[in-house]
Amino acid sequence: MTRVLLDRASPISIFAAALMLLPSAIAAQYVPARGDGWETRRPAEVGMNAARVQAAVDYAMAHEVPRPRDQEQVQNQSFGRREPFGFGIGPFKVHEGPAGVIVRHGYIVAEWGDTRSVDMTHSVAKSFLSTTVGLALQDGLIGSLDDLARDYMAPVDLPAGDGEPGVDRVGSGKPDVTTLFNTEHNRQITWRHLLTQSSDWEGTLWGKPDWADRPDDDPSTWTTRERHTPGTVYEYNDTRVNLLALLATGVWRQPLPQILRERVMDPIGASPTWRWYGYENSWIALDGRQVQAVSGGGHWGGGMFIHARDQARFGLFTLRKGRWGDQQLMDEKWFDMASTPSHANPTYGFMNYFLNVPNAGGRKGYPSAPSTAYSHRGAGTNLVYVDQENDLVVVARWISGGDIDELLRLVIGSIQATADGG
Repeated sequence: MTRVLLDRASPISIFAAALMLLPSAIAAQYVPARGDGWETRRPAEVGMNAARVQAAVDYAMAHEVPRPRDQEQVQNQSFGRREPFGFGIGPFKVHEGPAGVIVRHGYIVAEWGDTRSVDMTHSVAKSFLSTTVGLALQDGLIGSLDDLARDYMAPVDLPAGDGEPGVDRVGSGKPDVTTLFNTEHNRQITWRHLLTQSSDWEGTLWGKPDWADRPDDDPSTWTTRERHTPGTVYEYNDTRVNLLALLATGVWRQPLPQILRERVMDPIGASPTWRWYGYENSWIALDGRQVQAVSGGGHWGGGMFIHARDQARFGLFTLRKGRWGDQQLMDEKWFDMASTPSHANPTYGFMNYFLNVPNAGGRKGYPSAPSTAYSHRGAGTNLVYVDQENDLVVVARWISGGDIDELLRLVIGSIQATADGG
């Protein structure tokens, strides 16, 4: 489905004209009702040019990523081929075609493709994970993000082969447990280091060694290199992301999908169809029951399965800094922290807030977008673009990464065209 509400030939309604004159802070207060109660607006009613919005939609539909739609096949042809232990251990899915939503001032202006197809969102799951950590901080379950992770890590019984190098789990021959922050290096790691992907944690979790995730070309360095001081070097690493998910699960003493549903997804009116999976071997005993520790992406399968409209609701939730109508669901300060550049990477905040600030070479990730914007982003490409300057959320799924900037140029250009009278 492709839908852009075309502007009428007659003058726009008195309501729409009044809306355009309102300060954006007032106009931005609208949030959608649950389910299908999401109001739409014609582009002109929210200060956008209909023809240029349509051009953006057409562009997204015409630039599907040139990869198989079967995500298990993609895994086997990419990570599975390049990495030791690259085989999948979680569920996969064949996704539908390109899909997306454009939201301005909270209203849907355009959508394309099947926006209700529940598909893998890959590393966008990391932003859902960091949200559960933020809620734990807000509730006082975490004292400070600069607290040592080891002080919050409960003993856990892991699959054979998991654990830290040099930490002996073979004792009396009985099943034993470990706390995963026992090596000299790992004892220094804080919550902040894990959130900014700068911990350089060493070990194996769910059968995936940290060194086996996007390994260096030289195998001789995989287990012998010196570790970087936590907080100094950024490395995108899903084993360590999954470690954060396990740590947060223990702090909450509940499955993270339950926390996310109760505190965020239900209050923002998300559908009942999203699912957050872990791996076939990521089950732990917690307070007398078996709980699955979820994954922070689809690198080895699993992660968040969600449709485009629910992605857009989450994007609007972060755009509004946790405020949904008359409810402040999450402390506004969290979003300021999450979108602050880290010491290790000036273009990355907390996972998975990709900041559009200039990199060391002076180039922005998306040159056509404001430097104040950020995106929740995962393989596919799965994009949830958040732009406070333009009060804009753009969800674009299964579009080539190299084509995203042009899509954003067209969308943002439709706003500029209206401002210029175009």
